[in-house]
Amino acid sequence: MSSLTLQAPAKVNLTLDILGKRPDGYHEMEMVMQSVSLWDQIHLDLGFPGGVRAESGLRFLPNDKGNLAVAAALAFRKATGQRWTDLKISIQKRIPVCAGTAGGSSDAAAVLRGLNTLTQAGLSPGELARIGEGVGSDVPYCVLGATALAQGRGEKLTPLPGLPPCFLLLCKPRFAISTPALFREWDKKKRRLRPDTKGMLAALDQGNLLEVARRMFNVFEAVLPPHQRREIEGIKNTLIQAGALGATMSGTGPTVLGLFQEEALAAQAMAQLKENYDEVFLTQPV
Repeated sequence: MSSLTLQAPAKVNLTLDILGKRPDGYHEMEMVMQSVSLWDQIHLDLGFPGGVRAESGLRFLPNDKGNLAVAAALAFRKATGQRWTDLKISIQKRIPVCAGTAGGSSDAAAVLRGLNTLTQAGLSPGELARIGEGVGSDVPYCVLGATALAQGRGEKLTPLPGLPPCFLLLCKPRFAISTPALFREWDKKKRRLRPDTKGMLAALDQGNLLEVARRMFNVFEAVLPPHQRREIEGIKNTLIQAGALGATMSGTGPTVLGLFQEEALAAQAMAQLKENYDEVFLTQPV
């Protein structure tokens, strides 16, 4: 086998908390993450001439090691001591770019899983996740997926009970958010509101969807620029008024997610949001 096609699912944050700044300059994070049924498709051609490169059809995405998928391939080759030199990574994007939904990280994780299969390296998911640590903070989680508590920079992962049956509606505004700027604002400002992570873990353990929804919270929302915060709040209000049990921003944004128990209500909210937004997706936990 020299080629393989894989799906790379998006992730969303049910909670996101920052516990403090670390001596190495990074921040200590605590997040409850969930993979959802919105996929990029990754096709690997091992041995296809031309070096290690990525193709996506999107001009603004790099095709070299600036692309996390290529960086993951190079990290895998180095970690396993393999000598292949040519790999074409074809990426069909559906996950929004720069959206707080880990599209690039999930692509990288898919490359790690795919190369493990193609080269018969026999690495465990945990070993692949450790390779992913050097590629990006969300890559270890994306290797494992499902529902998990992520701590440290995101590399310390604890599997959690899955969400009860539900629907997650994702809506991405048209503006971009600078991750470094958000962390700088977080470091400067006083904070009081934080997610009830322990309560979220208990709600998941009990399979209580309403209690899960009540604990959805992202500390980054408090440090957004005012015009961005207003738009995020507007989308959240639309979701709640349409029947969502809870709503929050995912990651460093700007994607907002609403949690619905009933598909019909989620579909109605989707139609309403599509009147003003181009990137709206109805998904389920995976």
